[in-house]
Amino acid sequence: MSSRDMERGRKHRGDTQWTSWLTPTIVVANVAIFIVVMFINDCPKTTRGANEDCVAKFLGRFSFQPLRENPLLGPSSSTLEKLGALDWRKVVQGNEKWRLITAMWLHAGIFHLFTNMFNVIFFGIRLEQQFGFLRIGLIYLISGFGGSILSALFLQNSISVGASGALLGLIGAMLSELVINWTIYESKLCALFSILFIIALDLAIGLLPWVDNFAHIGGLLTGFFLGFILLIQPQLGWEESRNSSQYGARAKSKYNPCQYVLFFIAAVLVVASLTIGIVMLFKGENGNKHCKWCHRLDCYPTSKWSC
Repeated sequence: MSSRDMERGRKHRGDTQWTSWLTPTIVVANVAIFIVVMFINDCPKTTRGANEDCVAKFLGRFSFQPLRENPLLGPSSSTLEKLGALDWRKVVQGNEKWRLITAMWLHAGIFHLFTNMFNVIFFGIRLEQQFGFLRIGLIYLISGFGGSILSALFLQNSISVGASGALLGLIGAMLSELVINWTIYESKLCALFSILFIIALDLAIGLLPWVDNFAHIGGLLTGFFLGFILLIQPQLGWEESRNSSQYGARAKSKYNPCQYVLFFIAAVLVVASLTIGIVMLFKGENGNKHCKWCHRLDCYPTSKWSC
C-alpha cells in the first residue's frame, strides 16, 4: 500500500511513526551468519582439488563451492546440514527440533541471501514503521516456523534453508491487514492487486527445482492468519466518535462486526494449523501420503527441467 495510506492509518489511530530497528537487525544477523557459515565451510580445505575448484579463490577460506555443486555461490550442503538446515530425519528421528527455527537463518548462497534480505527490507521496514517491532517480529518468527513445519512434512528427502517462509509471512500479513482494515485505506484495489501479484510471483518461482515452495506456502498462510490477529486497527471514525462522546454523543464501536469475525476465525485457524502440523510432524507422518498431488506445488516438471 502507498505511503499516503500508511500515514492515513497512523493518523487514524493517533499514533506516531515507529522507528524501524528490528528489520535492519534481522538483515545484519542473516549477513553475519552467512559470513560465519562461509568461514566454517572453508572450501579450499574441504573441496577436492582445493583452490582450483572453488569460486572466487581470492577470498581464501571464504570462497564459494564449485558452481556444479552450488550455483548460488555459497557453502556446501553438508556445511548447511551441520549448522542447522531443516532435515526431516534429524528433526524427527534425531529429536533436533531446533532446526525448525535455525533453518530460517541460513542461506544457500549470495544470490539466495541478497534476494531474501532485499525483500525483508522492502516489506519489513514499512510494516515495522506502521505497527512496531513486537508485532512484526512475532509475524516474522512464527511464519518462518510455520513454513518449516510444512516443508518438513512434505520434503523429507532433502534439506532446506532460507528466510523465505518468514518473508512470505510478512507479505501474507500485509494482505490480511489490508482486508481487515479495508475501510481506512485509499487506493484499496491497487494495493490488493499489487500484493496478490507479488504473492503469485513468489509462488511461481517456488515451482522451479531446488526452491522450497512448501516453506513459501506455510509461511504465507501463517502470516496471513496472524495479520488478522496482530494488525487489526480501529474502524474509520472511531477516534472521532470517542472524542465526541465526551459531549453526550454515542461512541462508535472500536471494531466492526466483520473485524471481530475475521479475528476469531484467524485465531482458531492459526492455532489449529500449527498444532496439527506439529503433531503430524513428530508422529513421523509424510504429508505426501495424505495429499497425492501436493508435490506439484513444490516443483512442476517441464521440458526444461525435471523434478
